[in-house]
Amino acid sequence: MKNYRSLLAATAVAALMAVASPAMAGMDEAKKWAESEFQPTTLSAADQMKELEWFVKAAEPFKGMEINVLSETIPTHEYESKTLTKAFEEITGIKVNHQLLGEGEVVQAVQTQMQTNRNLYDAYINDSDLIGTHSRLQLAVNLTDWMAGDGKDVTLPTLDVDDFIGKDFTTGPDGKLYQLPDQQFANLYWFRKDWFDNADFQKRFKAKYGYDLGVPVNWSAYEDIAEFFTVDVKEINGVKVYGHMDYGKRAPDLGWRMTDAWLSMAGAGSKGLPNGRPIDEWGIRMEDGSCNPAGASVTRGGGANGPAAVYAIRKWDEWLRKYAPPGAADYDFYQSLPALSQGNVAQQIFWYTAFTASMVAPKSEGNNTVDDAGKPQWRMAPSPHGPYWEKGQKLGYQDAGSWTLFKSTPVDRRKAAWLYAQFVVSKSVSLKKSHVGLTIIRDSDIRHQSFTDRAPNLGGLVEFYRSPDRVNWTPTGVNVPDYPKLAQLWWQNIGDVNSGAFTPQQAMDRLAGEMDQVMGRMERADKANKTYGGCGPRLNEEKDAAEWLGKGGAKAKLANEKPKGETIAYDELVKRWSAN
Repeated sequence: MKNYRSLLAATAVAALMAVASPAMAGMDEAKKWAESEFQPTTLSAADQMKELEWFVKAAEPFKGMEINVLSETIPTHEYESKTLTKAFEEITGIKVNHQLLGEGEVVQAVQTQMQTNRNLYDAYINDSDLIGTHSRLQLAVNLTDWMAGDGKDVTLPTLDVDDFIGKDFTTGPDGKLYQLPDQQFANLYWFRKDWFDNADFQKRFKAKYGYDLGVPVNWSAYEDIAEFFTVDVKEINGVKVYGHMDYGKRAPDLGWRMTDAWLSMAGAGSKGLPNGRPIDEWGIRMEDGSCNPAGASVTRGGGANGPAAVYAIRKWDEWLRKYAPPGAADYDFYQSLPALSQGNVAQQIFWYTAFTASMVAPKSEGNNTVDDAGKPQWRMAPSPHGPYWEKGQKLGYQDAGSWTLFKSTPVDRRKAAWLYAQFVVSKSVSLKKSHVGLTIIRDSDIRHQSFTDRAPNLGGLVEFYRSPDRVNWTPTGVNVPDYPKLAQLWWQNIGDVNSGAFTPQQAMDRLAGEMDQVMGRMERADKANKTYGGCGPRLNEEKDAAEWLGKGGAKAKLANEKPKGETIAYDELVKRWSAN
């Protein structure tokens, strides 16, 4: 990761670079880009040109300026960095250095700018997981007030915030918008439909487990399918196959693997959307009507070390050891998901749709999960849930990488960056960008005819995002008071499970205790200086765990954590989605 000094140095160098002096900027360039690149679009040709004309005029005061923005490295942001910055400069005359780094480095840069009040970047595409942080610290710009106030002259009239499917994820407890979604993807279930459709496999699976081989509805079925392909099938066309894929490298990615709703998928949280109340997917308690987190430990009414959370971690570790390919335990996020393209894994319970683009690449590019015609032999489906899950809980994670402005950025640079942020999510651009990166942010985009035409080649992505089920996949919410401070605790503790140094219970006990310690420091700072705007933690006094377990706190341990497996035929699932 970059440290603060190197971040400052990079920013200083960028500031000293020669200011861009575009020879041309205006409607001729806009027309060229609209016709050659920004197709398809949900706008008519006339409305698209009208929208682009607004950018030309709004950017006049900032022509020749050079700004710096930062995002993580995924295909959508690569497209922005390589193509959309060029288009924006040619149309507006504003040069954008759109830097790409790993997610951990982005979080560190955001945290450094917040801590030092120094302008490292003029805007960030920062996960909406930090909504609880931004709404409390008030260091990020409140976009609702910005668009109506100082930023009104540079706010796109056709932005149409209500069209963004992730708007609820970037809204604080005060009802204000703090971030604007730029890309969005869910973690869903992924499976080899061609293998599941094999008549011999279906017969053998039913004979052994007593129910049909299909999309697993619960974790019991997922485990049975993992065992079946790893232990019973063993090989397909001479290739050793496995029933599960995941990752376990001791790195920050491992923490996000768990905070990204893994505990709630098992059923550890409370009912409620977009996040559980009073207990969210991190196991942090916050009462309805309150903005003050009350604790993560079971003894404080939280659920981070409760039976459901411990079960979730145990299953992650067990499945990784028993059913995943050798070496998976040493993979990180970026290594594990593309590994599916090798074609030797039957299913993955925790698969990000951001990787759809690479998973539909042709065979000639080494993708062994498409047929000779380029059609995917796999499908995505809803995530199965653990035995503690109840209807009304969230069912998985949805990443909403969102534009975030900071008050520490000078207003003129902030305005120029806001113009670029809106440009790359505008209706003139967003549909084409959605087809490139397959990280859809607008409801109008996913319902466009171009996605209807492309749906058969995308393995269920279009059907999922058009379905009412999509609301059950949500990012980290407002219960988490300071994401950067708390998130770093997860990977180290979970890593101790994978290494064998701690049992799942020991690791989660330690994690919950450390979270409470950090939140205790936040509480003292908030009481003394209103660091968190009065919405910092107010920890409950500790009680015996028995006073909370199953009595309004963490769920009590189930006598049977492996009920009978349940599956649904994929075609029936699609019919259900289509009916809605």
